[in-house]
Parts: sequence; C-alpha cells; structure tokens
Amino acid sequence: MKPSIKRHLLLAASAAALLLAACAPEAAKPAAEAMPPPAPTAADPAQTSLTLAADPAALGFDATGFDKAKADLEAAVKAGTVPGGLLLVAKGGEVVNITAVGVEGPGDADPISPETIFRIYSMSKPIVSVAAMKLVEEGKLGLEDPVSKYIPEFANPKVLVGNGKTRPAAREITVRDLLAHKSGLIYGVFDPESELGKLYMAAGDTRFDFTDLDLAKAIAALPLRFDPGSAWHYGRSTDVLGAVLEVASGKTLDVLLDESIFTPLGMNDTHFYLEEDEFNRLAEGPTTLKTPLSKPKEKQPMLSGGGGLNSTTEDYFRFVEMLRGKGTYRGVQVIKPESLDAMLVNQITPDVDRKAWFYGPAGGFGLGFGLLPIDMKDPSKGEYFSWAGYAGTNMWVDPKNDITTIFMIQSNEMAGKFAHPDYVYAGYKGVAAPAAPSAAPIPTTAPAPAH
Repeated sequence: MKPSIKRHLLLAASAAALLLAACAPEAAKPAAEAMPPPAPTAADPAQTSLTLAADPAALGFDATGFDKAKADLEAAVKAGTVPGGLLLVAKGGEVVNITAVGVEGPGDADPISPETIFRIYSMSKPIVSVAAMKLVEEGKLGLEDPVSKYIPEFANPKVLVGNGKTRPAAREITVRDLLAHKSGLIYGVFDPESELGKLYMAAGDTRFDFTDLDLAKAIAALPLRFDPGSAWHYGRSTDVLGAVLEVASGKTLDVLLDESIFTPLGMNDTHFYLEEDEFNRLAEGPTTLKTPLSKPKEKQPMLSGGGGLNSTTEDYFRFVEMLRGKGTYRGVQVIKPESLDAMLVNQITPDVDRKAWFYGPAGGFGLGFGLLPIDMKDPSKGEYFSWAGYAGTNMWVDPKNDITTIFMIQSNEMAGKFAHPDYVYAGYKGVAAPAAPSAAPIPTTAPAPAH
C-alpha cells in the first residue's frame, strides 16, 4: 500500500472521531522515560498532524467565528459558487476547529476533508522561499548574489521607459530582490494590455510546455518595470527563484523540494503534478468558472515555483506548524530559527515604492511572506505572516497568539471572499476581533491555461 493511500485511510478513520476527541478529557500521559528516544529524522507521513484540542474554550476560543465561516461556506455551496471548502484553526499545534463543508467537486460525492488535494497556486511561494533559505544556510546561495551568477542571461538588465525605449537598470537583480518581489519582474497575465505585459505574454508567461529555467531565460531578455530594489511589485520573481535554486543545487525543483521540505515533514501528497492514485482526491471548482483552473493530472515540463504546487490541508498544516515552530516540526528541523527570523523582516522599507502593495499603507512583505496586522485598525496588536493562492486558498501564522490557520476552496472567482481573520479572531478571547482586509485584493498567481 502506498504511503498516501495508507495515510488517507488513517485520516478517514480518524475523521469520525474528531468531535469525540474534541470533547473527550485529556488522556493521562505516560511516565517520562529515563532515556528519551532520539529525535526522528523525518516526520511520519502515515500519522496525522491534526491533534485535536480537548477543550477549545480552554485555549480561548468560542464558536462565534467558526459558526460564521460554516454558514458562509454553506451559503456558497447552496448558491453553487463553490462545491466545498475547509477552514482549519490551531493554537499551539492543537486544532481548535475544522470546518469542512460540501464536496470535492461538482457531481462528486466525496466530502471535503483534510486529505482533499487543492491547487494551492501562490501558496507555493512560501515553500520555495524556505527552500531558498535552506540553500543559503548550506552556502550554496547568497541573498545578495546577482541572479546572473546562476542565470547569466540576467546580466546587464534594462528598464522599460516606454514606446520600446529602455535605459540601463541602476543595478542587477539579486536573490533577495526575488524573495521580496522587488525585482522589477511582473505577471504578464495580470497586465496583458500594457506594453511590458504584451512582451511577457509573447515570451510565454502562461506556457507550461517548457521548463521554469526556459521561462526565466525568456523573461531575462525582457526589460524590467523598475530598477531592482526600488519598488514592490508582484510578478514572476518566485518562478525565476525556482530556476535559480535548480542551478544552485544541481537538482530539479521537484526533487529539491522533496528532499529539503516534503520528505522531512512527511508531506507526501504535495507535488507539482499528481500521481494517478491521487486523482480522485483533487478538488475542482464550479463548472461556471470563466477562467479554468490548472490541470495537475496532466504532467508538463513546467515546475512553477511561483504557483505550481498542489497540496492537502493535512500536508500544508505540517508546513505552517514548522513555521510556527521556528523552523522545526516534531523534532525535524527544516531551517534554522535565525533564517526564519530573516524572512520576517519587512523588505518594503520607507525608500521602497509600495503603490503596488495589495494592502496600501498597512503591513509589509518579508522574504516570501506577507506581513499583515491582525487588526488593520490597530497594528499594535501584532501581525501574522501569510500568503494566499489564486483559487482561494490561504494560510497564516500568528506568532503573538501562537495560532495557525489554513483555508481551502477552489474558485478563482471567490478568492478573498472567505479567508478572513475575523473567522478566527471573532471567537478568540486573546485579541479583539480585527477588521478584515476585505477592500484589498487577495494576492494571486497566474492562472494556468487549459492544457
């Protein structure tokens, strides 16, 4: 039996016990051993990461926000705007709520569960960013390295002035610029009518029939929107970063992520493309979507570091718990605490143009994560680090309150409608309910064309 099937069966069996576990008294702990066993070298993928809190109220939660999330999801399912969705909230690693509503797709009888596979699109970016920091720790990559060190085509960049005219850029793009989205790269698919957007589209901005390194080299031939480091702008930075990681490590991105993150954390259902035995767990969007979602059942050469991964709630929870654990999950260290600390330093400094930042004057962006206030009206309450995906997925880690959250749907037309902090903090007694950033668009990555 393959590990993914085995874990699926284990999770299916445990799902029936979720409510009982949430209400049961805490089991007596065995006496401490004189000689504790050695720390594992990898988390066991056959064991669930979803440890249910015996008493969510004791951790400061009531059902206020969770009931609202369930009602909103049920209304969306009834309206046909999403087939189903899932919200998971945990504190200190203990799951205080799993709200799973609906089914995995139109006409699909299988209910949404922690083992449902979702296209996570831009939630790939934090994973690739962590892999980059691991290479930095190993001395194979430098944050201040010019990208041209790994992909020579990026040497001597130019900035688009307009009407086909360019000027030399003030400096080259660095690895830090890619991580912080200060590279001058854009997404052509989200700006297809601009002069630069048209160049991106012609260069293959939405192609999946060539590799991430091919895409990076094609982009390298194009001008930048601005001087590297001078502004924040969402774009193909993490896709180019993925190509840089391949050159720096000597491994394809899928192999690198498997070895450095997925295998150590037991994330064996997280891939760029699905195995056949996983096909029946893939969530689908409503049939009415104007722009189709990607097709991860059809393997292509493209390994998009910016938006190509697919994952389950179970798997991604392991990743966010590793982040909550300052780089370590269940004794398995992925990156060092100081590396994660560096990722959480705001790179949108006062000298950086933030007009394109999704949240205006609020929050900032680190090395792979958005840094957002828990309460947009009162930043003193702390912030969480987060990133979302094109099809409505989202995650965040709140270090101040020790809370992790994952939200999963599959609808690019409903992204940002549900995954708001008020679902979490409205029922949490440790902080006042925040104002959800509903006016700001959820950050997305380029939709894949039908292929």
